[in-house]
Amino acid sequence: MSPSPHTGDQARGYVIPIGGAEERTGSMRVLRRFVRLCGGRRARIVIIPTASSLEDTGERYIEIFSKIGVKHAVSLPIAERADAERSEYIEQLDNATGIFITGGNQLRLSTILGGTLVAQKVRRLNAAGVHVAGTSAGAAIMPEHMIAGGSMGLSPQADGVNLAPGLGLTNAVIIDQHFSQRDRLGRLLTAVSYNPFMMGVGIDEDTAIFIAPDQVFEVEGSGTVTIIDPEHLSYSSMDRAKKNESLSLLDLKLHILSKGCHFDIHARKPYPPKKRGRK
Repeated sequence: MSPSPHTGDQARGYVIPIGGAEERTGSMRVLRRFVRLCGGRRARIVIIPTASSLEDTGERYIEIFSKIGVKHAVSLPIAERADAERSEYIEQLDNATGIFITGGNQLRLSTILGGTLVAQKVRRLNAAGVHVAGTSAGAAIMPEHMIAGGSMGLSPQADGVNLAPGLGLTNAVIIDQHFSQRDRLGRLLTAVSYNPFMMGVGIDEDTAIFIAPDQVFEVEGSGTVTIIDPEHLSYSSMDRAKKNESLSLLDLKLHILSKGCHFDIHARKPYPPKKRGRK
């Protein structure tokens, strides 16, 4: 699934995957930057808490955004597929300058939202200039392919990752979250081996990438972002590996980016801080 076609004079909105456990008190650098993009105090943020099994998740994020200064934030309590077809929720999305997808269970997200009017609307609004952020499970579902689960550890293994369809806000990367904290390098390597067209992006907690319309992203937050670039992959043993067998992946490129670093997805090129300006 490719991103929705871009139409009109308005640039695409930013796509902002957050690695989970973002700071929700104090400086809140990631959330504050998202709010600034969306219009600051004039932002109109719609929260989609579907991934969470906690009934108060949406209300808690309304309170967090209110503390940052947002005067208009609403939560859509989408708990089943029928909810994702409700016209009043589509109207709320139509008025948004920013959409925020909370964490929880990414399979709950995909099974409830997949193919619904809400999912289609999120894609079209992002193409029309609305910024979309997601944390943890909300980050995982942003690409065309979503990591739904897998094993921990440094080494890639056959059957080491489970994939499911994502929202398709980008089809150039596959995203994993809580990356360093939950030891997920092996499963991201395995995901990349399934389709070396995609780059793997592993995002630490309290860390985000702000993917601009020109497909250059900047890292924000306290952790790091790991980029696995398979463009020059010369050999993979995935096609012959047996279940749970370790994989061989030759000539991969690895980048580690921290706050202020940029990465050009199209050119597959990293930049140190201050080499490229961003909002």
